[in-house]
Amino acid sequence: MRCFNTCLALLLTPLLLAGCQPKSAPGWSGYGEGDYVYVSSQLGGTLTQLNVRSGDQATQGMPLFALEAENEQAARSEADARLVRANAQLANAAKGKRSDEIAVIQAQLSQARAQARLNADALAREEQLVKQGFVSEARRDDLRTAQAQSAARMDELAAQLRVAQLPARVDERDAAAADTEAARQSVRQLAWRVAQKSRTAPVDGLVTETFFRVGESVPAGQPVLALLPPDHIKVRFFVPESAMGSLQVGAAVNIVCDGCAGPIPARISFISNRAEYTPPVIYSNAQRAKLVFMVEARPSASDAARLKPGQPVEVLPVAGATP
Repeated sequence: MRCFNTCLALLLTPLLLAGCQPKSAPGWSGYGEGDYVYVSSQLGGTLTQLNVRSGDQATQGMPLFALEAENEQAARSEADARLVRANAQLANAAKGKRSDEIAVIQAQLSQARAQARLNADALAREEQLVKQGFVSEARRDDLRTAQAQSAARMDELAAQLRVAQLPARVDERDAAAADTEAARQSVRQLAWRVAQKSRTAPVDGLVTETFFRVGESVPAGQPVLALLPPDHIKVRFFVPESAMGSLQVGAAVNIVCDGCAGPIPARISFISNRAEYTPPVIYSNAQRAKLVFMVEARPSASDAARLKPGQPVEVLPVAGATP
């Protein structure tokens, strides 16, 4: 009888132990995750202003921080002045000489014409006197030379007047235009550098963390703070290989978590094509050390506010759900 009881106990023990094992969960374990927006400057410098703290809600366009920018602002002012000078030179190249300068040339031309008339009259008189034998031919030749000089002077001044009324040569105007464009691009470049020294919020979001304090030196490209937009919260969970055939991107799932006041609807946005072992953050004995695939699902922006990054969740499939 004792032997029978012992044998019966040995037979029933595996069945009793099997009945005590926890049942597999109906869904898949996971956790909340956030796609953070790291706000930085492409230029380094000393942090002079930090307008937000961790936990603040930032709105798009709101000032977040500023770096020391004295050097960039001085360079911008210099570039502005160079642009003003280049524009003035370009405008000057498109004009002739000033009206007063033209008036001087016109007066000189009038004087030359008057002198030419006097020389012409004197030469005519000398020609008569030479014919009558009262003066020598040398005197007449001197007057002819003076007359020729007067005519040449008139031609010279007339040419100067035409040139004074013309704009600069085409090549000079092109060079002035190129200088102006170079100055304008320099202003754009310096404006960008100045703008990099003070950053605003690119999107609405929660300030989750700040990485520097006022007075500290910030390297170029190093994030000063992290933002979490409400629609950047997702859920990452792990599905065993046996269930992968029933999942596809766009399929509906429900997210269950402590304190969520009911299931949160979401849709699968990503399915990994590489298998891995359940990560240590998942503390489910039923799923421990199983070969799984990582899957991500995103709720709507309004529902995402009910989740927190790192929060443990359970993801349940929706029967008959299709993308």
